[in-house]
Amino acid sequence: MHSSIIGKIEKARRYVGEPERITFNNFSLNFLGEHDNYILSYQDQQWHCSCNFFSSWRFCSHTITVQKILSTMLPKEALHGVGQYCLETPVMYAQMELEIDKPSGASPQTT
Repeated sequence: MHSSIIGKIEKARRYVGEPERITFNNFSLNFLGEHDNYILSYQDQQWHCSCNFFSSWRFCSHTITVQKILSTMLPKEALHGVGQYCLETPVMYAQMELEIDKPSGASPQTT
């Protein structure tokens, strides 16, 4: 194999372990929810989801999920607002581990 190709493959392997190098600015995706297939997007520093809940509350389980999965690759402004519900611990839950952050089968602890 050509040495420059080997170098590119090695660099790509290193980049895979450094997701902070990637920042999504705008994107659109399909999200297969429990009840329907939704269109979710982040455009011009604003989230949007085609589900009914989002139209009233400006966040939903779909946007929270994508924020959680892509947290290291989203700009800071994409993690505020909706992100506060999954990425920052709300004050009233400061002493409680949230289910979304626990491994499967674990139960929340309260103090």
